[in-house]
Amino acid sequence: MNTLAGKTALVTGASRGIGAAIALRLAQEGADVAITYASSEDKAAEVVAAIQALGRRGRAYRIDSGDADALRAGIDRVAADLGGLDILVNNAGVLIAGNVEGFALEDFDRTMAVNLRAVFVATQAAVRHMDRGGRIVNLGSCLAQRAGRAGIAVYAASKSALGGLTRGFARDLGERGITVNLVHPGPTDTDMNPADGPRADALRAMMPIPRYGEGANIASLVAWIAGEEGRYANGAEFAVDGGINA
Repeated sequence: MNTLAGKTALVTGASRGIGAAIALRLAQEGADVAITYASSEDKAAEVVAAIQALGRRGRAYRIDSGDADALRAGIDRVAADLGGLDILVNNAGVLIAGNVEGFALEDFDRTMAVNLRAVFVATQAAVRHMDRGGRIVNLGSCLAQRAGRAGIAVYAASKSALGGLTRGFARDLGERGITVNLVHPGPTDTDMNPADGPRADALRAMMPIPRYGEGANIASLVAWIAGEEGRYANGAEFAVDGGINA
């Protein structure tokens, strides 16, 4: 443990679920961790308290990742409050489902703003505060590679586009010693996609390992990428999905 001692991290959309698991794992590894949240203030406070209980500095910032100006300003605040920024985890996301005929343009724009544009905006803001050895980890989805059901075309497109953005940023930032990678979670037991939910059995039937993952499974990979052992991974896509797309 303490492989990230002395490091500062920001995890967007981390008041619950996978984001919360990542924030806590980075703190367990020794990092000071800031999180953003859109609405779950109580949950965000619980995550911060857990980070602080580990002896690390924790901060929570209410920021809508779809608001580019607020996101930029928030990242500057994080860097000022924590004394810099070494690790950015772009985890915030939305899933708005709907068939092609009835999908509202406003929902398309919201999906792209949070799932794709925010990654660009946050990365652009964060790298101003990063030195060599900086790490950027983007969270995609197994649905980026295979739309497993109807109604998720726009979500799948937003996550698929992260592949090109990640590879391009890896080229752009490599000379500065900053790596950029993409992690694709599969079905993971969270309150938004519970292992006992209405679609869970159908998803398990598609998996070689017929069980949901846990947030800790994703968080452990993110921590490895963020640490010294992951320094040679760059521009890569990692699936942690139980083989659902195998």
